[in-house]
Amino acid sequence: MKSLLIGLLICLSGSAFSQQVLDKIIAVIDNEFILQSELDFQIQLLANQKKLNPEDPALKKQVLNALIEEKLVYAQAGIDSIIVTDDEVTRQIDYQLNMFIQQYGSKEKVEQAYGMTMERIRRELRDDVQKNLMTQRLREKKFGAVEASHREVEDFFYKYKDSLGVIPEKVKISHIFMNPGTSDRLKKKYRDLAVSLLDSIKNGVDFSTLAKQYSDDPGSAAQGGELGFVRKGVFYPEFESTAFSLREGEISGIVESPVGYHIIQLLERRGESINTRHILVKIKSDDEADLSIIEFLTDIRDSISRHGKSFASMAKKYSDDKESAPFGGELGSFYFGQLDKNLLDVVAKMKEGEISFPKRVNYSADNYGYHIVYLQQKIPQHQPDLEIDYVELKRFADEYKKQNLYTKWIEEIKTKIYWEIKL
Repeated sequence: MKSLLIGLLICLSGSAFSQQVLDKIIAVIDNEFILQSELDFQIQLLANQKKLNPEDPALKKQVLNALIEEKLVYAQAGIDSIIVTDDEVTRQIDYQLNMFIQQYGSKEKVEQAYGMTMERIRRELRDDVQKNLMTQRLREKKFGAVEASHREVEDFFYKYKDSLGVIPEKVKISHIFMNPGTSDRLKKKYRDLAVSLLDSIKNGVDFSTLAKQYSDDPGSAAQGGELGFVRKGVFYPEFESTAFSLREGEISGIVESPVGYHIIQLLERRGESINTRHILVKIKSDDEADLSIIEFLTDIRDSISRHGKSFASMAKKYSDDKESAPFGGELGSFYFGQLDKNLLDVVAKMKEGEISFPKRVNYSADNYGYHIVYLQQKIPQHQPDLEIDYVELKRFADEYKKQNLYTKWIEEIKTKIYWEIKL
């Protein structure tokens, strides 16, 4: 069967580049193999992204070793029963294709660069993306919690400080973020809409029809709100706790999640998976809510600048950024090159200790808000310093420790799982 599969792959595989080559197996790892076309595709992919010479032997060796390691870890992920869903694979492919389009400027230029249609690129990527997600999940499971101790950070610093180079200028910033969609007026407005839709369903109006007409989930609205079979861990916890508690055919009440209000119906249960449909009502902002937020943030800025209020205390009390609010709105230290353009435009004009006026922040087409930014500290370009740069140095030391453990782990796997290079 495997010989038949290999033959079929060889017959079907076409070169991604202008010159066609006879495909062949160049490495075998457990029940997987690496084809010449796969190696060529990955070399070209990396060369295009990094502006490298695809004919460089060192690059070919690097990519081949990486592919072998990935397939070894994939084989181990299968042994350890690591699972990823089709939705996760699709989201990752969409992300990668969007990155390609941004890099080349258009879908047509991507197709020209890789010598195939977007749909074929999507098909070529799918198997690799699934395997990559499984290997990433296994690596995260084994090494995600690994951290360097304070002593290990010091040892890393003193061992490599001469090769770390100059630390660029960086800034330490905090912010207070407010989302217009969290106002009580808007939440009530859209919850009332969800309640009216639920009442319509109870009075006999077809669920699917209402989903197509009113649901703000573009991915499922066209299918009458149907989401397909999934296991736990895919949706928001608030959604899942209700969905998995329903009986087949049962319709929930109004369920609030970070994206809005849901009406959920359980269609079918198969073992640990459920198929549901839902109507999502998102909380949408308006000009009145925007103006109110801008005025409120301006008042907060004045309270801090003119009346001695603490930025940290105001952030803890008012910021809608749940990750930074408990820490007084602190976002951390960043090199200027790490800041997105909107934030860079604000910070670059500020002096240490200043607070910006309210500025709009766009996270997506329908997810935005306003924030004021506090420039706590400007740190000039300098040689690495264990005290000033400890957070960055610890991150480097963490990765250094993880990589060392990963390298040893790979060598262990190589003794347990069959692999062979056939070049």
